[in-house]
Amino acid sequence: MSGFHEEIDVDRTPGDVWAYLSDPSHLPEWQASAVSVEQLDEGPFGLGSRIRVTRHVGLRDMPMTMQVTEFEPPRSWGLRGIDGPVRGSVHGEVTPLPDGRAHVTMDLDFEGRGIGRVLLPLVVRPQVRRELPRNEQLLKERLEHTAG
Repeated sequence: MSGFHEEIDVDRTPGDVWAYLSDPSHLPEWQASAVSVEQLDEGPFGLGSRIRVTRHVGLRDMPMTMQVTEFEPPRSWGLRGIDGPVRGSVHGEVTPLPDGRAHVTMDLDFEGRGIGRVLLPLVVRPQVRRELPRNEQLLKERLEHTAG
């Protein structure tokens, strides 16, 4: 199973970057396939929290539930899909650079169940491969060109 690895430097402080990335409501602003996000649990977002992300995959919108598996402010986070035919797994890190900017690393992979085993190589992985460079650019633009 081959995953995806992305790294970017952002002209914002690590704290600003963490604040943005650790708020799931921002996903549709910088991820092209993310249509909507809904937090399913009451209280602050953190370890164990669940969100429902609706993504446009192929020709349809697919809701999927993700659970936070790692949450270590202001440095790293992780989520994994807990339902649906395609379950994503994400790990991200925000690292301070010597000049005060932030370095962001994200690793993403998927597991297919049932029809998801067919969708992964035919639809999901090609879509992610096309989308990731644009998502990275959107994230950078959003962080660097909006007030903190």
